[in-house]
Amino acid sequence: MLRATWKSLWSRKIRLFLSTFAIVLGVAFVAGSLVFTATLDRAFQSIMTGSVSDVTVQTKGAAADGFSGESRKVPEGILDDVRSVPGVVRAEPGVASFSSFVVDRDNKVVGGGGAPGIGLAYHDAPAAHGIPGLRISEGKAPTTADEVVMDPRTAERADYRVGDTVTVVTAGELPRVRAKLVGLVSYSNGSGLAGASLVAWDLQTAQRLYLSGRGYSQIWVVIDQSKTQDEVRDAVAKVLPRGVEAVTGDQLADESGDAIKEALSFITTFLLIFAGVALVVGSFLIVNTFSILVAQRSRELALLRALGASRRQITRSVLLEAVVVGVVGSTAGLFLGMLLALGIKSLFGQFGLDLSGTPLQFTTTAVVAAYAVGMIVTGVAAYLPARRAAQVAPVAALRDEVALPERLLIRRALAGVFLMLVGAGLEAWVLTGDRAGETTFLGAGLLLVIVGAVLACPVLARPIIRGLGAAFRAVFGTVGNLAEQNALRQPRRTAATASALMIGLALVSMMSVFGASASRSVDKVIDENFDGDYVLSGNFGSPFSSSIAQEMERVDGVETVAPVRFSSATIDGKKGQLLGAVEPKSIVKVTDIEIAQGSLTDFDGRSALINEDQAKTLGVKPGSRITISRSGKSTPLTVAAVMKENAVLPPVVTTLATHAALKGSPQDNYVYLTRTPSADASAVRTQLEAIIEQSPTITLKDQDQFKTEQREPIDQMLLLIYALLGLAVVIAILGIVNTLALSVIERTREIGLLRAVGLSRRQLRRMIRLESIIIAVVGAALGVLIGTGFGIVLQRSQRADGVAVLAIPWGQLLVFVILAALVGVLAAWFPARRAARLDVLRAIGSD
Repeated sequence: MLRATWKSLWSRKIRLFLSTFAIVLGVAFVAGSLVFTATLDRAFQSIMTGSVSDVTVQTKGAAADGFSGESRKVPEGILDDVRSVPGVVRAEPGVASFSSFVVDRDNKVVGGGGAPGIGLAYHDAPAAHGIPGLRISEGKAPTTADEVVMDPRTAERADYRVGDTVTVVTAGELPRVRAKLVGLVSYSNGSGLAGASLVAWDLQTAQRLYLSGRGYSQIWVVIDQSKTQDEVRDAVAKVLPRGVEAVTGDQLADESGDAIKEALSFITTFLLIFAGVALVVGSFLIVNTFSILVAQRSRELALLRALGASRRQITRSVLLEAVVVGVVGSTAGLFLGMLLALGIKSLFGQFGLDLSGTPLQFTTTAVVAAYAVGMIVTGVAAYLPARRAAQVAPVAALRDEVALPERLLIRRALAGVFLMLVGAGLEAWVLTGDRAGETTFLGAGLLLVIVGAVLACPVLARPIIRGLGAAFRAVFGTVGNLAEQNALRQPRRTAATASALMIGLALVSMMSVFGASASRSVDKVIDENFDGDYVLSGNFGSPFSSSIAQEMERVDGVETVAPVRFSSATIDGKKGQLLGAVEPKSIVKVTDIEIAQGSLTDFDGRSALINEDQAKTLGVKPGSRITISRSGKSTPLTVAAVMKENAVLPPVVTTLATHAALKGSPQDNYVYLTRTPSADASAVRTQLEAIIEQSPTITLKDQDQFKTEQREPIDQMLLLIYALLGLAVVIAILGIVNTLALSVIERTREIGLLRAVGLSRRQLRRMIRLESIIIAVVGAALGVLIGTGFGIVLQRSQRADGVAVLAIPWGQLLVFVILAALVGVLAAWFPARRAARLDVLRAIGSD
């Protein structure tokens, strides 16, 4: 039996290649996702280890409430006190900003896309645990006000070289600065900046640009390595004034790393979901492939049974073949997964997450997962059909192909319909009650529907196959009839191949519906809440200098200028809350603030506005007191009114004066403007654009442009999702190619007989193409139908988070089905070409 197995394995090289190919695809997408996730984690770990000191002196609450160097100043006078503490080897003043961007020769911002523009005061003090800090790789350090250094990647993207005069835009009082590039700087641990840019100045220049000339953002403390960070921190804390604290580098790195990981958790979560989708789709391909292989060998296995082989030997023979194929496929899939990880890395780079400075992380987890997936899925895929084949009587298998009993198909379909009903009921239970946040139950419901659809697919697909068959018979005659019968003759195979495409397109369709609904909801919210004529905002959500709004107030024809500022604060003990600041008299002229409780007239410097969701979370109402804390300072405010959701305002809003007293950021995040009714719109806009002409990080938009800007993150998210899910669809398409190719091998004698009775090569190719189109359209139609339902469920679950409008992009969904039909034509090219080239006599005589 062992010799027979090896001989069977090596005698059919095409079959071996196609079965291995199925495993390679499934493993590659799982391994690639895991490798990229590990690379992403490594990138931010490297950044954290190189950008913190042994002990950091900063204002209290900076880590909890969000760091902002512009508003959190450490007094200069304590620097000498810190340097005198035993165990302190070196203490350097630090200045930092995250809104300082390099502008290239074409006046375009380098980087961005969500990544910060880091501005620092240069020093070469080592990082925590003696790790080297910043280093100059070319040129020299900045020493005067007209000198700057930047990281090599930013210099490369901006086409700057040492000695060039460069432009940097900031959010401080000097919005645009020109200086000579005197050096290239980077972290000594070799880590990249994940898409961020870095510029560094001498201390006095950094203070002037980011801190209005005085104070520090932090003090960078290097300790004697014979002492612990905790010991030196406690000693430093004793010389610090009220409102300033000392934090260990390990604690700061952990807090910053956790914050970054939380912010990017959607990436790792989505990649793991994507890996799961790829695994499921790939598993269909592998199971389908081995089902065909065992069916093809039914006569061979039956002959072995007739010669004395036991059922157990037959099963072991197939499993041994599966093990060999699984090992080879897993190994190839692992290396293909590395190439795929490079592709994902490049894809995320297009969205601002540049990981070019971090090599791919070939982890043990990825290796173990690759072989586990390849071996386990292959083993299961081979065992089920092998066990079924071993149970068939040898005489029956020798006589003819063994078909799956009709009653078993009906049982599977009934089980599938039951699971679909249970899943739909679970989703209805979540959505009809106050349980929209129960994502676990919602996901479980969607999973049950998908599993049920897969089980019921052989029966659900029949009406679609019959409909397409009728159209094909009318147009192509006998050839169309043959294609229909081929699809109906093996319902499980047709359904399994179509199911892989169904799952991919279901997810794509779901995101299409959700994305269209989110975009339409954004438009509605802006129409209902924004009454201004223009919006001034920074690119990538970055704040900008308040001097811009002051200049615009002096433009003829401008009636209202309403700045909105954001800061992070601790509100009633809840850390990291978004706090907004406005001028009460101006904000009501640009947005309709709908009050649910209380009165807007009570909103002043001793009070705050709060939206309904936040009021419910904090358990407050008009007249209640809330405590807002920043930089170690707490201020009690009275709730003036509870407002309904407003797209212009954050959940908690206070006045500009109160915000400044809390040491909130003095920079504007948005400025809303209205013009006087008699003013010429074109003339006013021309004057406003002239003010920001030299500030490429700031844009002026009317209402339609503002809608487009707000929809842009949604569109980017959808493009990213489409790109990744598109890979899963590619697996399904290759599965169609694989299934048809194996089907041609299986039906060699049948094809020979058809050719012998008069079917031309052209007609044969057409028959296989039509069969491929049937499989693709079945998968696409069921996928689009199920995905549309999923999209509606997802939109309903997110109504409380602002996705209040349901929009179904019918045209886009129809395009998916049409593209699937075209894909069917392309997928059939190789199998149809091979079938047409078969020698008729040899085909008739094949086993």
